[in-house]
Amino acid sequence: MSRVARVLSIASSDSGGCAGIQADLRAFAAAGCHGSSVVVALTAQNTREVTAVHPVPTDFVESQLHAVFSDIGVDAAKTGMLFSAPIIDAVASFLAVHRVPLVVDPVMVASSGSRLLHEEAVEVMVRRLFPLAAVITPNLLEAQALCGGKGSRRDLAERLHAMGAGAVIVTGGHGAEAVDHLFDGRRHLEIEVKRHQVAATHGAGCTHSATLAALLAQGWQLEEAARRAAAIAGDAVAHGLEEIGEGEGPVDVLDVRSRVAPQPALSSGQRA
Repeated sequence: MSRVARVLSIASSDSGGCAGIQADLRAFAAAGCHGSSVVVALTAQNTREVTAVHPVPTDFVESQLHAVFSDIGVDAAKTGMLFSAPIIDAVASFLAVHRVPLVVDPVMVASSGSRLLHEEAVEVMVRRLFPLAAVITPNLLEAQALCGGKGSRRDLAERLHAMGAGAVIVTGGHGAEAVDHLFDGRRHLEIEVKRHQVAATHGAGCTHSATLAALLAQGWQLEEAARRAAAIAGDAVAHGLEEIGEGEGPVDVLDVRSRVAPQPALSSGQRA
């Protein structure tokens, strides 16, 4: 019997179920992995806005990490919204000792525009987490913010790699070109992604990075994992649930519409 890979999400809870820990766990399951979670913050959010963030005490973040690593084990991990410098410090200190393939999704701003990472935490993330990462997955806007200016995806990827990450994927959801740009320190690779005209992209970045982590946990090489993660995230957008909420609906990596059970037929003795 083949062993199911174990993947850990270190991120924040999304009360709307569109992004964050909730999206990560769906992506892990869709990729055929067992997902564990370390919740670093709770958010009050829906498809339109983030109205409140409640960070988890760092000692409890550490307790969750110890609990998962000591019993379940971790074949790969990903980080998402980490919110503050103390949380990043706690996570980085643990992962520096317990090394696993790590995908860092530098979540900085929600799709609604709400800031999800304190400004003073950006430097800590770059200094402490990037050197631990097998790959980081900023979108174009995040890459520009991290580099302090605009530039091509190629240039931004090189500058981000110089900050210490093992490899960089500047994802293609923003900008004129729908292309993921991968740079591993030696060569550049452009991965075409389909752009779907669907008002349901909430959680696309989380789904991409979580799927990438799941594939790395299963032993995929980075290039093929990046191609597959891009395709899966694109399909999740194509299946997006526009009818959920009044804002940008969630992506659907599980294609839940295809799983909806049909209504049972009425028996002859029942009335409609």
